[in-house]
Amino acid sequence: MFWPVPMYLPLVVSAVLALAAPRAGRRMPPRVGAWAMACAAVVAAGTWVTELAILAFTAIGQVPLVAAQGAWSVSVLAAEDPVSREVAAVCAGVVLVVVVSLTVASWRRGRALVDAWRECRHIVAGGDLAVIDDPMPTAFAVLGMPGRVVVSSGMLRLLDGPERAALLAHERAHLRHRHHLFSLVLHLTSAVNPVLRPLERAGAFAVERWADEEAGAVVGDRRLVARAIARAALASSRAKRAALAATGGPVPQRVQALLAPPLRSTGGVMAVFGVLVAACCVSLAVTAHDTERLFEAAMHAHSAHVGHSAHAGHSAHAAAMRPGAH
Repeated sequence: MFWPVPMYLPLVVSAVLALAAPRAGRRMPPRVGAWAMACAAVVAAGTWVTELAILAFTAIGQVPLVAAQGAWSVSVLAAEDPVSREVAAVCAGVVLVVVVSLTVASWRRGRALVDAWRECRHIVAGGDLAVIDDPMPTAFAVLGMPGRVVVSSGMLRLLDGPERAALLAHERAHLRHRHHLFSLVLHLTSAVNPVLRPLERAGAFAVERWADEEAGAVVGDRRLVARAIARAALASSRAKRAALAATGGPVPQRVQALLAPPLRSTGGVMAVFGVLVAACCVSLAVTAHDTERLFEAAMHAHSAHVGHSAHAGHSAHAAAMRPGAH
């Protein structure tokens, strides 16, 4: 017998992970938190959509044409399946919406990245730094081969020498650690499951904090970085789409974090986080195993039925061929 509670458990566990991950990530050092939240987003989104697909397939498998191709018994599936056809139909519809949403989000984000790169590739650069003649204070990192940091003349005039060094160190940290990929993963997973949008925001904040701490290590002064991003944020109101900027995210919270002592990893938070991720994977594996057993039972029943029909047909044919049968 296949019970519905374990069947729906991965959806519950993935929702708990999605809600708990931002809270746990804020208690970790930024680099660890960014990695943890990106992994949580992938696991939660993957668990969610895979579970929906499993639930949908239990009903799709009962379609006679599909059952004929899979060689399993529709009656056994219908008798043992804990998921109603209405629920399975809703799951199938949600999976279709997820596919469309993911495709659209991928296209838009990819196009924005390409547009930003094309717009900046012709700017004369010295190494990885490109300066544009623009009175509007702005600075951002653009992914590419190679990536580059774009800063306006207005931003350079706004900041003094040490502040400029801190700002550029922040943007170079984005490029060095491929933070654009973290942002892309978080954005696409939230397109798969809207429940993950708070996790996307928390992950984006962790990425900016990661770059802040890297800049602090480079210039040797976290307070200097706090002053640089605060001044830049007050003066700047523009950044390229799909680009990572030092003025991104909630700047007051970033400044406050830089003025406070650095966060240290806590074993308790990491343990709880690891348990939730493992629970997602295990619950999905159990559900997939139970579903596999369900279809195997249906296939065995179908094989037995075919074998019995063939044996009955052979016996009838043999009886008809005996002398005196007519």
